[in-house]
Amino acid sequence: MTKTLYVRAALLAGCAGIATFAAPAMAQDASAEVADEAQTAEEDGTIYVTARRREERLIDVPLSVTALSGDDLIKQGVQDIVAVAQQVPNVTLEVSRGTNTTLTAFIRGIGQQDPVGGFEAGVGLYVDDVYLNRPQAAVLDIYEVERIEVLRGPQGTLYGRNTIGGAIKYVTAKLPDETSVKIRGTYGSYDQADLIVSAATPISDSFKIGVAGARLSRGGFGDNLTLGTENYNRDAWAARGTIEFDSGPVFVRLSGDYIKDNSEARQGHRLIPGRLTGAPVLNDVFDTRAGLNIVDQEVEAWGGALNIAIELSDTITLKSITGYREDASTTPIDFDSLPSADLDVPAIYENDQFSQEFQLLYESDNLSGVLGFYYLDANAFTAFDVALFTTVAGLTAQTLGDVNTKTWSVFGDFTYDLSDTISVSVGGRYTHDERTSRVLRTTFLGGFSNLFGGSGVAAAVTSNFNGSATFKDFNPRASISWQPNADHNVYFTYSQGFKGGGFDPRGQTTACRNPRGGACTPQEVFDFMAFDPETVDSFELGWKASLLDNRLNISLAGFLAQYTDVQIPGSVGFDANGDGVNESFIGITSNAADADVNGIEFEGTALVGKDFAGDGSRFSVNWSLGVLDAKFNTFIDAFGRDVADQRVFQNTPEITAHMGFNMGLPVGGGMMDFIGLASLRSDASQFETPNPFLDQDGFVLVDASVVYTADSGLWSLGVHGKNLFDKEYIVAGYNFVAGGTPPGTPFVPTLGREGTLTGFYGDPRRIFVTAQINF
Repeated sequence: MTKTLYVRAALLAGCAGIATFAAPAMAQDASAEVADEAQTAEEDGTIYVTARRREERLIDVPLSVTALSGDDLIKQGVQDIVAVAQQVPNVTLEVSRGTNTTLTAFIRGIGQQDPVGGFEAGVGLYVDDVYLNRPQAAVLDIYEVERIEVLRGPQGTLYGRNTIGGAIKYVTAKLPDETSVKIRGTYGSYDQADLIVSAATPISDSFKIGVAGARLSRGGFGDNLTLGTENYNRDAWAARGTIEFDSGPVFVRLSGDYIKDNSEARQGHRLIPGRLTGAPVLNDVFDTRAGLNIVDQEVEAWGGALNIAIELSDTITLKSITGYREDASTTPIDFDSLPSADLDVPAIYENDQFSQEFQLLYESDNLSGVLGFYYLDANAFTAFDVALFTTVAGLTAQTLGDVNTKTWSVFGDFTYDLSDTISVSVGGRYTHDERTSRVLRTTFLGGFSNLFGGSGVAAAVTSNFNGSATFKDFNPRASISWQPNADHNVYFTYSQGFKGGGFDPRGQTTACRNPRGGACTPQEVFDFMAFDPETVDSFELGWKASLLDNRLNISLAGFLAQYTDVQIPGSVGFDANGDGVNESFIGITSNAADADVNGIEFEGTALVGKDFAGDGSRFSVNWSLGVLDAKFNTFIDAFGRDVADQRVFQNTPEITAHMGFNMGLPVGGGMMDFIGLASLRSDASQFETPNPFLDQDGFVLVDASVVYTADSGLWSLGVHGKNLFDKEYIVAGYNFVAGGTPPGTPFVPTLGREGTLTGFYGDPRRIFVTAQINF
């Protein structure tokens, strides 16, 4: 494959679709900072990628990445990004608490659970080179996907936004060379009925167009017993369009996408009886008694991207990536999950972003690399009421936050071959982040604020903060790779990650206290609201091997990460007048901790056998194992005490593992694939402070699929089972109580009077049938 061909292939894979639909199988370890253009191809059993902006074998890339091909994902019946974590070590992907489409992502213990504007993600999410700045509308469905890549460890010297924990990259499928129409339907448990239609055609030798649309629907796993609506249902529409122009040295791709999700609000399951009313715990974890309905659940997102590549010479290519995105959400979050407004939070999220990236790619015989510039201008607006009507009749605490982020970066990464067996890579990134925040907090009496259609009257302003800060840093990366022969690669990599600081979006300036006992000065208020950047230094030693004539491929990596100035966000009840009742809450975010995050990762694929009787049959297995030791060295609480021995990493199990197989047997005029997957996650905590009700014990999920594909490729039919043993497992929750430990100790509400301890659960057992026709 020539340089011209691989650059075109890389760009053909780019299309900014926010909704995507496919299924997962593992084509392990794609690259260090795999650009979304890591076009995978298979020649003589060898996988090639453009992971580091140039064509190279997957085994040659000196970092850990897992690449899941779109075709394999479809065969497994995977329907959204969350399920990808079942096959990737040391990764947690969940639907955020109280939402249907907001993503919570952690990689190697680093992430961000709180989706409120003002907190920057620890894991970057990209759709065809375009970074998604906010987690809203980011639980992507999968359709027309080339592959999904999960990159572990700090990223940023090869592309896009700097991310401290890792990156998840969606690469959508390139438009075909011939006219194509595909129709895919799904029907199954809980009245699931999905339809995906895509069509593409060349207009001329250099011009192609393509469109795709999806209708995604499913009944609820449970019911809202107060409102008579469904809980955990699905009601969404999505569409995407793409135009490609390829004249030889110039390639242009323009793409756009849209999604509208009108699913009912996802409300939680109370884990304890009501402390005020005595409401008992419901039997079905998917049922709720939540009564908040002053706004409808609605998510709308759209965006576009323009990718341009110009080959300036045989060794130099110039690339431009322009992206724009918007999303808007309203959501009623009933924290207490009871009919009364004990702790009810209607919320609004509105986000928009513009990004521009330029890359200059160079490749010669011994030297290859990229120089780049990245710019992002993003705004995140969040507004929510906190109704505490059982504490004080009609009492509402409103928070309105407006956060603007302007960032630019210069980055570069080059690899030089010292000899036929040894190469070194050196890279770096300079980041300049400017964060401007307004935090307005107002207490209303008489009901909800007028922002949510209420008649409450403003009684007091407890925060009216405006602040701006700039965060700058340089982050290096370096690696050395030794390949004694073409089938082995031993490497050592050092990389540093950086995440900018900001201002607590729930901070209350009137809660500021100073040692003198008087009012805080403006600088003290600024310091009270602000938090600093965090950094991580990561060291990784790895070995990749392709053995037995490429029938066995393995990747083994050990890593050490020194995580400093860890940002710890949180909300606590606040007693403003000292009467012993928390009539409000405040956000408290600090750089409270330092930690070490160490671990190992082992991934592999093996072709056990093929052509058993010369009939095209095959049997393959794939596996992954992640072992993580994440411990706080220091953790300073609100009282200035070091409580590191009482804190744990949230959403970070010590062990993640999976084992899968695919057995293909020729049947009639096609191939029957029998696919199985078992994934394991050990014990995990929802928050830094362990909680026996919310923390999830270790569990195993088992999935299976049987898919028949005609040899002509014109049609396929599949039956899929997810969570076959119907395991109940918590993925998120809210906790506003104290006590409860040891067992039998009374719970004491810290906000509201019922005691908020609610959980959200992963999907129950589902069986569904898929059928696809290709024209």
